[in-house]
Amino acid sequence: MTGTAGDDGRLLAISDLHIGYRENRELVERMEPESENDWLLVAGDVAETVTDVRWALKTLASRFHKVIWAPGNHELWTHPRDTVTLRGVARYEHLVEVCRELGVTTPEDPYPLWHGPGGPVAVAPLFLLYDYSFLPAGCATKDEGLAYANGTGVVCNDEFLLHPDPYPSREAWCRARVAETERRLAALPADLPTVLVNHYPLDRHPMDVLWYPEFAMWCGTRLTADWHRRFRVAAMVYGHLHIPRTTWHEGVRFEEVSVGYPREWRKRPGPPDRLRRILPTEG
Repeated sequence: MTGTAGDDGRLLAISDLHIGYRENRELVERMEPESENDWLLVAGDVAETVTDVRWALKTLASRFHKVIWAPGNHELWTHPRDTVTLRGVARYEHLVEVCRELGVTTPEDPYPLWHGPGGPVAVAPLFLLYDYSFLPAGCATKDEGLAYANGTGVVCNDEFLLHPDPYPSREAWCRARVAETERRLAALPADLPTVLVNHYPLDRHPMDVLWYPEFAMWCGTRLTADWHRRFRVAAMVYGHLHIPRTTWHEGVRFEEVSVGYPREWRKRPGPPDRLRRILPTEG
C-alpha cells in the first residue's frame, strides 16, 4: 500500500460524470481541489468512449494530488460511437492501461493508504459488476426478473452494450471479480479501516427508493452484503443510482456521490459539481 497526504488534505468523491453531455463536461472543466493535498475518488460512469474517459481523468489528475478510479457500467460499454471496439475484459484492461499512463489508481493497483485527516485508512477502488441477485419482488430467477423488466419497459442498456467476453455471462464475470477482490481485502491488516469505492452499493438498501425497483437487478450483488462489517469500512462510496445522498446501514456510512444527467441535476437545489467530502467527515 502506498500514498501520503498533508494535514490539510481531504478525501473527496464524485461519480457519474457522464461527460458526453456538454453541460457535464463543463462541470469537470471547473472542478478544483480545496487544497493541493486533496485526493479525488471517481466512482465510475465517467463517459462511454475511451477518448472522453481519458480527457476527464487526465484533467482531474492534473489538479488533484491523487485520483482513484473505479469503473462504472458505461465505461465498459462497447458503444457504437466509440472507435475503441474492445469488449469485456479486454476493454477493462485497456482502460486500466489508460489510467496507468495518467497516474490514476485503478482496482488492479495496490490500495493506497490515506494518512490525512481521518486516516490512516486503506482506500480500495473495486470492480465487482452485478449478478442479478437483486431481483424484483415475486421473482425467483434471473429469467423471471428479466421477463418482468421487459414487461415494464425498464431494461438496462447493459443488456445490449456491456459484453462479458471471455466470460459466458455478466454474472460469471461478477463472481470472479468478487472472489478476487474478497481475497485482496481479507489480506489487509486486521486493524486497518477502509474506504471502499465501487460503482454499485455493496448492500441493497439504497435501492429501496428507486422509482423502478426492477432496475436493482443491474445494481450489485448479494455476495457483498456483509463487506461493510467484515472489512472495517469507514465509508462506502458508490454512484450509479443518480440519487446523491448519505445513508447509514448497521452503523456504516454509505455515500452516493453521483452527478447524473443534466435533466436530473437541474432539479436539485445544490451545485451539481459539489465534491463530497469522505474524510474528514463533514459533521
